[in-house]
Amino acid sequence: MKITKYTELNNKQKERILELWNNEYPEKLAYNSVSDFENYLNKLTEQNHYFLLDKSEEINGWATTFIRENEKWFAIIVSEKLHGKGFGTKILNELKNNENTLNGWVIDHDSDKKLNGNFYQSPLKFYLKNEFEMLSETRLELEIMSAVKIKWTK
Repeated sequence: MKITKYTELNNKQKERILELWNNEYPEKLAYNSVSDFENYLNKLTEQNHYFLLDKSEEINGWATTFIRENEKWFAIIVSEKLHGKGFGTKILNELKNNENTLNGWVIDHDSDKKLNGNFYQSPLKFYLKNEFEMLSETRLELEIMSAVKIKWTK
């Protein structure tokens, strides 16, 4: 597996990211179409995209960094078939090599279901293991998501 970085996404890449997104995130966060996903992306500024590619160049993971409210934020998705194999840490370390600070929202419970009917497993322990701090006083409470803010500083 290798990691490549892009600042722009083509339609094929967006389709694959959307597939990963809808497979791995809770169903409440799913997008119905590429154009809905593009609406999400269009709200992000100074985007950088990182792909975890296998030997056949298929995207098995995606991360993005962007600016929101004058802070550097990130999101990561790794295919469930690769969980527990070090690839999430690999792509996260790539982000850390390129940034001084990373902020994120992390669902901190296991009660949301994914589109396939399985329960979404909170990645909070993964981030804490990878040197992130949980800012337990800062929460995002929306109808579609309940999450806590995490932060990493170099």
